[in-house]
Amino acid sequence: MEAAEQIAVVWKQVRGPVIVPLLRASVMVCLAMCVILFVEKVYMAVVIVAMRLIGRRPERQWRWEPLRDDDPELGNAAYPMVLVQIPMYNEREVYKKSIGAVCGLSWPSDRIVIQVLDDSTEPAIKELVQVECQRWANKGVNIKYEIRDNRRGYKAGALKEGMKHGYVKDCDFVVIFDADFQPEPDYLSRAMPFLIHNPEIALVQARWVFVNANECLMTRMQEMSLDYHFKVEQEVGSSAYAFFGFNGTAGVWRISALNEAGGWKDRTTVEDMDLAVRASLKGWKFVYLGDLRVKSELPSTFKAFRYQQHRWSCGPANLFRKMLMEIVKNQKVTLWKKIYVIYNFFFVRKIIGHILTSVFYCLVIPATVFVPEVEIPRWGYFYIPTVITLLNAVGTPRSFHLVIFWVLFENVMSLHRTKATFSGLLELGRVNEWVVTEKLGDVLKMKVQSKVTKKLRMRIRERLQLLELGVAAYIFFCGSYDLLFGKRYYYIFLFMQSIAFFVVGVGFVGTLVPN
Repeated sequence: MEAAEQIAVVWKQVRGPVIVPLLRASVMVCLAMCVILFVEKVYMAVVIVAMRLIGRRPERQWRWEPLRDDDPELGNAAYPMVLVQIPMYNEREVYKKSIGAVCGLSWPSDRIVIQVLDDSTEPAIKELVQVECQRWANKGVNIKYEIRDNRRGYKAGALKEGMKHGYVKDCDFVVIFDADFQPEPDYLSRAMPFLIHNPEIALVQARWVFVNANECLMTRMQEMSLDYHFKVEQEVGSSAYAFFGFNGTAGVWRISALNEAGGWKDRTTVEDMDLAVRASLKGWKFVYLGDLRVKSELPSTFKAFRYQQHRWSCGPANLFRKMLMEIVKNQKVTLWKKIYVIYNFFFVRKIIGHILTSVFYCLVIPATVFVPEVEIPRWGYFYIPTVITLLNAVGTPRSFHLVIFWVLFENVMSLHRTKATFSGLLELGRVNEWVVTEKLGDVLKMKVQSKVTKKLRMRIRERLQLLELGVAAYIFFCGSYDLLFGKRYYYIFLFMQSIAFFVVGVGFVGTLVPN
């Protein structure tokens, strides 16, 4: 009882002079970020609608003509020499599909080199990949199996090492496919004309589609987030500025542009974005093809998804720290493009977007239930967030009914993304840790289902996520206080959000994947 009384006394002493001003300042900062994000979402929506109304497709914006091989004098020489790189690391479940899909590309066999860059550390997997490469080589496919004696630089190091081989000097373009990506046979015939007929274009990027989007609720949530990225963010960048962040796979690069930009660098965990920004600062243009789709796989486990999101959040923040002044001082690009890259691309989407969600909805709003003097306007906590949510959700109409689950799940993930963002900005902790995203392929469709279930089942201590459980307890306590003593009805949202944190915290999301 004495301890409770002491806490009450301390609370009264610090509440007025410290807590109230601090919380008010936090609310004002969060509302400002909310408005910034709202303006960005509306701006992109307007651009997308305008592009649709005027019919501004890449084929109209850039010169595009199909490649023709009916000239007997040129023959296959009409087709440029293309290098296809497939970086791999212990990809037991998916290596056959990716190699098979790439070997099935419709392109003259004497004008393409397929390079499998295997960084696997398990001898059995290396042998399997090598045998698969030899199998295709016996069919007449020009495929090279390349290994190195270390993993320095991770994926960037493997791609950079692959470019050093003698046969690469004959290639004009390089295509990258991660190990879980499966291009359609007409991929090159649809993408290459943009590069051939437009010498100022450095990169053609295809859209990702997901073979396992229906696997579980977590993959449906991922699809909603990534569909917005591809259908809106990439489209806006390509149509309005001829710039967007390279996605690291399913893209074709002009090798001369890649070299002029300085090649692959491993200074961050987003070597693809790093290369894209450097190439853009050299004046090169990018094209995104939303109707050219390449099948890929979403992370099926929460652990794999969390590692992926850490890399995708920490890397851009760290790259922003490293390249801000270089972008500002650049003389080759227009002022508007520099503003777009610094403000829209990095600051709003890669920093504010993550920090706002976790700080405002998971920390500040719950805290205001204890301090009635601090009020949040309804437009700040309801109207604007609702519009932002709806604009995000329209990218995946089939999952519109899941929008509430998506919001709650995104709020949970924002906690990890915010941690990663600050790690990147301040270069703390695992800033340069590169963990390969685990792919399951068809492992869940195997006949020995019991063995798979055993493999995916986690120990109790691995299932429990203490950070999520701690936030769940905090939000639940705030919701309970608001229910008993408050008058703002925040508890409706707070209870739902605390349940979402609790469900993730006890390992009920992405732990045991259903068949």
